[in-house]
Amino acid sequence: MATVEIFSSPGCGYCERAKQRLAAKGIAYVYLYIAGDDKHRAELLRRLPRARALPQIFIDGEHIGGFDDLCLLDETGRLEALTGGKGLSSQ
Repeated sequence: MATVEIFSSPGCGYCERAKQRLAAKGIAYVYLYIAGDDKHRAELLRRLPRARALPQIFIDGEHIGGFDDLCLLDETGRLEALTGGKGLSSQ
């Protein structure tokens, strides 16, 4: 099963929608808040030094983009192929 990470901040509507989309598909994910968490913020900036928008989503360490990119993967049937199927969501 793939590791899905969503870098987010509280109050981000697109972040919540990404989380809901993955949960609806039964795909496990880790939700990483960058607001008030220097460790998560530093990790995001290490991976994407020019990141300015949220969410930023990674599947097995590979950056797939934001919410729109997640939706495109889902609509083309590639999301489940990349994530290896279904699992339980976590935070």
